Amino acid sequence: MLVYPSAIDLSSRTLRYLTGQLAARRGEIGTRWRRLAAGRQALLVLAHLRCGDTYARLATGFGIGIATVYCYIREAVDLLSALAPTLAEAMDTVRKKAFVILDGTLLPIDRIAADTPYYSGKHKRHGMNVQVLTDPFGRLLWASPALPGSTHDLTAARRHGILDALAAEGLKCWADKAYQGAGHPVRVPFRGRRLKRWRRRHNTTHAKIRYVGEQAMAILKGWRLLRKLRCSTTRITDIVKTVFVLHQAST
Repeated sequence: MLVYPSAIDLSSRTLRYLTGQLAARRGEIGTRWRRLAAGRQALLVLAHLRCGDTYARLATGFGIGIATVYCYIREAVDLLSALAPTLAEAMDTVRKKAFVILDGTLLPIDRIAADTPYYSGKHKRHGMNVQVLTDPFGRLLWASPALPGSTHDLTAARRHGILDALAAEGLKCWADKAYQGAGHPVRVPFRGRRLKRWRRRHNTTHAKIRYVGEQAMAILKGWRLLRKLRCSTTRITDIVKTVFVLHQAST
């Protein structure tokens, strides 16, 4: 077996945070002995989430079994996903902002053509729909649970209660054309090709504001595991929440 040195483009702060959480967890459940120390387990989890390394590659690299790799990753994901804020908790932060940006993204998954609920006609691929709220500077504030890719962005926003929460707080929100009909809290660009000049200027200004929210999507896709998920769809929500928590810990 050939090996070579590699790197994970994350700060040591992220590693220390995850190590601390895992060490505290081991103390709670009274773990006496593990094949890997908490720091090595944290490194293994980050290699999987950030670099998309498979269980088989991680098992070989860390000198443990594939089943052990699965248990280590599952433990970390369950631990961190429970720390992610709910929408109600996120609203406490959102109300301090001048406005928020709402956007949706499709996380590609490994599914066959028969899995119709997961097929997005817009993106022409299978995936899971995730809604994201960001502040005016593009910083992640909240990520929603994942829904099947066939779910429209507006439907997803309503199902998660995002629109009702924004309306209740009287917050301004910028979003793209997919949220037409969302109501007063959400501001969307004008639709159509032959628009009046003032409407075109409005759309240009709107796009400049909303463009900042694309940084949040780039942050999510920076975790390579989210670029092509091959796990059960029931686990994707927890993985997204885990990535959110790790990102918040590193900023």
